[in-house]
Amino acid sequence: MVEKTITVGVNGISYTRTVEPRMLLSDFLRQELTLTGTHVGCEHGVCGACTVLLDGRSARSCLTLAVQVDGLEIETIEGQGEIDCLGRVQEAFRQHHGLQCGFCTPGFIMAVTDLLRHHPLESDEQIREALSGNICRCTGYENIVNAVRELARERGPLT
Repeated sequence: MVEKTITVGVNGISYTRTVEPRMLLSDFLRQELTLTGTHVGCEHGVCGACTVLLDGRSARSCLTLAVQVDGLEIETIEGQGEIDCLGRVQEAFRQHHGLQCGFCTPGFIMAVTDLLRHHPLESDEQIREALSGNICRCTGYENIVNAVRELARERGPLT
């Protein structure tokens, strides 16, 4: 199999790596760049745990090949804040207890970041519909909706 060299920006840092054409973006991030915050759940694009932003728009990294992102800017959960200085979306999830086990949380944070940048989210119904591509088995979603509602109302800086 012929390998391909790609260059991507990830959380503001440029990386050049040689990858196999069949390598998934989720594997590239986790194995090649050791950015393990992007979780892999279903591996079929259904659960949303692997959500990252490609040029500012959410994408399933388990359905995207690494060679497809050559030249793009990728945002992962690692670029959203630090343990001692959470990003705004992370802080809202913490304040509203919008997480339990935390497995789905990185995907939700990335999806919410995209949604807040590009969609009005003016009602709980809109929020729930917008988040329907991310699955959480623990929270029951109510606290996640509460966090997103607060963020949509304030529309302050997200990170």
